Amino acid sequence: MRIRTVDAFTDRPYRGNPAGVLLLDGDAFPGDERLQCVAGELNLSETAFAHRLPGDEGADWALRWFTPVSEVDLCGHATLATAHVMHGDGLVPGGGTVRFRTLSGVLTAAVAADGAITLDFPTAPLTPVAAPPGLAGALGAEPVSVHDTGPLGDLLVELADEAAVRGLTPDIAALGRLDRRAAIVTARAASEDDSYDGDDGDKRDDEARYDYVSRVFAPAVGIPEDPVTGSAHTALAPLWSERLGRPVLTGLQCSARSGLVRTTLRGERTGLTGTAVTVLDARLQTGW
Repeated sequence: MRIRTVDAFTDRPYRGNPAGVLLLDGDAFPGDERLQCVAGELNLSETAFAHRLPGDEGADWALRWFTPVSEVDLCGHATLATAHVMHGDGLVPGGGTVRFRTLSGVLTAAVAADGAITLDFPTAPLTPVAAPPGLAGALGAEPVSVHDTGPLGDLLVELADEAAVRGLTPDIAALGRLDRRAAIVTARAASEDDSYDGDDGDKRDDEARYDYVSRVFAPAVGIPEDPVTGSAHTALAPLWSERLGRPVLTGLQCSARSGLVRTTLRGERTGLTGTAVTVLDARLQTGW
């Protein structure tokens, strides 16, 4: 079984968020235990499994996502990685669109001629809520605002500024006890065209321009900190589009690997645009 690993939401290897991608033969998934074992073996934040759908079922491929410990209902970076692999295999030509049947409904990925991919995802509905007990202590920072993200299952936590987000050293175990899939922590960019200077004094080449920053902590699903989280941007887009008065924005997820996501708010749907790089092409030798 052929398996690819892809760095998503970046144009450079070893940046962005790595995902495993397996395009399966046949028109059905094997047992869940087998899928989970492969995802655990790869030990990436998500591994995507996809197979063709026979006939016209309103979608072209079935798609599922697994962390090392559980299946998830929605994953942006592994969907982008899957579309990237399909484009490279000639299954989705530049200018084409693929439709995925998923646990979150039918999701589409449109591939531009230059390889940029735009995902069409449901916008997360935001509801202001009080900070849960222990949240500030777990983060080591006082929230400015907290929102529930509805079916996404995350808490969206706004902090005072970009420096507060970058400087977080949270208590991961305490965050895992909040009974949420993840905590999305965010703040407005320090300035309109701010860039981060790393320890070597050079600009990070993937952090040229952005409107807001974020980090995502998801210990409840086996991911202490996710490098770049597409699904989180379905909540970040409506928050920052309202605050900044523009439907099209760029978010920087400022993890150690970092990555950029362009978000386009379209009411109940959000477009997530990014690029990807294949870094490994291998074969699963046993256990399939």
